[in-house]
Order: sequence, then structure tokens, then C-alpha cells
Amino acid sequence: MNTLAWLDRLTAIDTVSRHSNLGLIETVRDALKRHGLDPWLNLNAEGTKANLFCTLPAQDGATQGGIALSGHTDVVPVDGQDWATDPFKLTEQDGKLYARGACDMKGFIAASLALVPEFLALPRSQPLHLALSYDEEVSCLGAPFMLAELQQRGIRIDGCVVGEPTSMKPVVAHKGLNAYRCRVHGKAAHSSLTPRGCNAIEHAARLICHIRDLAELWRAEGPFDAFYDVPYTTITTNQISGGIAMNTIADACEFVYEFRNLSGVPPQDVQARIQRYVQDELLPRMQREFPEARVEIDKLAAAPGLEASEQAAITQLVRALTQDRDVRKVAYGTEAGLFQGAGIPTVVCGPGNIEQAHKADEFVEIDQLRQCEQFLRQLAATL
Repeated sequence: MNTLAWLDRLTAIDTVSRHSNLGLIETVRDALKRHGLDPWLNLNAEGTKANLFCTLPAQDGATQGGIALSGHTDVVPVDGQDWATDPFKLTEQDGKLYARGACDMKGFIAASLALVPEFLALPRSQPLHLALSYDEEVSCLGAPFMLAELQQRGIRIDGCVVGEPTSMKPVVAHKGLNAYRCRVHGKAAHSSLTPRGCNAIEHAARLICHIRDLAELWRAEGPFDAFYDVPYTTITTNQISGGIAMNTIADACEFVYEFRNLSGVPPQDVQARIQRYVQDELLPRMQREFPEARVEIDKLAAAPGLEASEQAAITQLVRALTQDRDVRKVAYGTEAGLFQGAGIPTVVCGPGNIEQAHKADEFVEIDQLRQCEQFLRQLAATL
């Protein structure tokens, strides 16, 4: 199948993160087996989702080293979005292909799979690997398990290209992502008897304002990295719930905050500042009202940032193939930092524009897919 046929097949499979991705993974696995390859799956604990890894050996059968092409198979929901076409049926209009995941990031996966016969026909002295993950869109949950199994199997990879949509231009850095849930526990009382209660909502608001103060501090004082569109670390509170009635002092309030840190801002330092405020200021204040008051903070997700070395062979190769020397750093996250953390030098480069991702009428331009094919052919030829 060519790239468009593969994209048609992949986007027709609903791999929204809350659903299983096994239909897609098994389709890819079976196709690779028909080429005489031996892909293996890495299942989640429930057996409902899987990563897939496949090595295309070198001409002499070598399987160590080489380059991995990485992509995530899950997509974000379409709930509440006003699509002009069926989001799970690839639709071509004016040189654009519309479907959920067409841009983010089944287009890259489709091009990689379509070129497998060409890759196998090349007299490569190094292997090429395909690495497909689950649950990237929910904080990169799947890739760490695949990387752990790679280590267990003793598989060595010299470099990786993560094919997130970058308009086929190399991205060498992105911020880290860290998300936490905070539960504030106070004491309920009738709203006319405020001294007998401890208002969890009001105390949660103090912590949320402290988080906002951190955001404003970084915005004003940095540290800064001018290569980012948002050149400083950001932190926001984006979900909150609490209380049961307008005349009842709330005994519980829960909110979620996330921060996206520059590489020079260690995430553990950010969280330590928040915990310090809770222990030194917020809790003593709450416990003067109610000695049993407490604050619980749990990590929901964490994905490391990427800071690719310009001296790394994969960085130099991708720059040479794209003929692009500009330094690009992005605020959104990818799995590239996980690969780098596993000792695999990584660059982000793939078809489509991130501005089209996650919204109604998501699309990828056919020309972008053609550029991706050419890039992948040239990359494989260097092996």
C-alpha cells in the first residue's frame, strides 16, 4: 500500500486514547509479518493496549544500532467538535487529507509503513527500526514500557526521529510536562457558622494564587530561552471542583495544575517550591481552624523535555537531509525526551503543522506527506 492508502486505513481505526489501540497495532503487525519481519508487542497491564517495535535488519542481518522511526498511535477525542467531514474517514479536498490523526501523527506512521518494501530492498549496512506507542496523548504513558523492554532485550539504537508534525523541519528541543492533582481537606459546617468549619475551597484558592504568583515571577524574571515561542517556564491551574451546596462550607476541594519547564528549570525544584508553601504557610493556617486539615498532592503525569545535541549524528543527519540549520524549540511535548533519557539521541521531524492538531477538521497536506517520503528514503539510504 502507498502512504495515502495506509493513512486511510490507520485513520479509520478509532484510537482515541480512552479506547484500545489493538486494532491498529495488530493491523500493522500483520502487515510487517507479511514482509518477513518479526515485530513484537509490549502490552499494558490490562492487555488492552500495546506498543509495537520492529527491526528491519541490515543486509548482513545486523540488528544493533541504526535509526528508529517513532510515532504514537493514539489520538485525541472529537467530542464536542464541529467537523465538516467524518473524522474517522479520510477525506481529500484541495490537496489536504482530513481525519482525526491525519496530522498528529498517523501521517508519519503511514509514510513509514508504506516505504517498508523500499527500506528492505536497500543494501543497508545498519538496521532501521519502527517504534509505535500507545497513550502519548495522555502524558506519554506507553513509551516508557517499550523503552524498558528494549533495554531488557539488549537492543541498542544509535538515533531516533520522532515524527510529530513539524512541517518537516527539525525541532531540537521542547519543554518538559508535569501534571499534579491537589486535594484540600477541610471541615464542613453550615455557612452561618463559619468559625466551626474550615473552607477547603478558600484555602485551595490561596494555593492556586501562589501557583499563579510563580507563573508571573517566571514571566517577569525568567530564566528565558528566546528560541521558544513562550520563552519561559509556565504553570497553570486548569481544572477545579469542590463544595456541595451554596450554604455549606466546603470540606473538600480538588484541582489540577500543570507546568511546562525549560531544560534549565528542574521540575523537582518547581514542585519543591509548591510543597514548601503548603507546609510552611497553608497547612499551619488551615490547622489553626481545624487540626485535622490536610493537603494531598499526587503526580498525575510527567514527560521530560528534549534538548538535542547539535553534535549528535542524528541531529546533523536530519539537518543535512532537510537542509535546515535553524534552531527550533517548541512548547508542546513529545516522546523525544523519553528516548533521549534512555540514551538514544533524538530529533523531532514530521509532516503536518501542529496548529492543525487536536482541533476539528484536522488535516495534513499531501505535499507534506510527499516531503516526508523523500526524507525517509534519503534517511534510509544513509544507512
